[in-house]
Amino acid sequence: MLELKGINYHPATAEGPILKAISLSAQTGEPTIIFGPSGSGKTSLIEIISGLSRPQRGLITWHGNQVNERRRRSLCGVVFQFPERHFIGLTILQELRLGHRRLAIDIQEKALKKVGLMTENYKRPPEWLSGGQQRRLAIAVQLLREPKILLLDEPTAGLDWSVRDEIVELINQLSKERVLIVVSHEPELFTKKQHLSYELTNGKLHKTVP
Repeated sequence: MLELKGINYHPATAEGPILKAISLSAQTGEPTIIFGPSGSGKTSLIEIISGLSRPQRGLITWHGNQVNERRRRSLCGVVFQFPERHFIGLTILQELRLGHRRLAIDIQEKALKKVGLMTENYKRPPEWLSGGQQRRLAIAVQLLREPKILLLDEPTAGLDWSVRDEIVELINQLSKERVLIVVSHEPELFTKKQHLSYELTNGKLHKTVP
């Protein structure tokens, strides 16, 4: 279980704190969805959980043990908004192998199978994939790191409605094996009872009913 207790975050570029006494818990099998308008601090919260930023106050624990930024970076996989804009591999296969000295074919295929890309030609450029397929590829890249915690920043942004539903279903499936946290400004997409929902407004987090 991942727990945040009393997290306060005041970046140097802001007049005041953008996260105030944030507390939440997330566990395997129950996707945690955090809603809020643009600028509410959702991405900053993702950066803190993943160890990319440091809060001024508060505690983060993993299975009851406090974890610092370095440890959180090893625990977490992050897919930021519009990850397809940052693909640098010339092919799907190259994109998967970035950062890995060796990567067995069966491991690659397992990750692609989990995100529904098994039938694709791995020699195609990532840019040739549809928008939904590109999101799936970005998630597969993170799954190859075997994260205990998967963080998705606006995973449905810019996609048509049919593809959004597919990504939501993928999120539900992936959460069965790891802690999964999604931040989004589209609460209408996440209405199932198994979703644990929070709303982030004015720097504070409030639990909601999907």
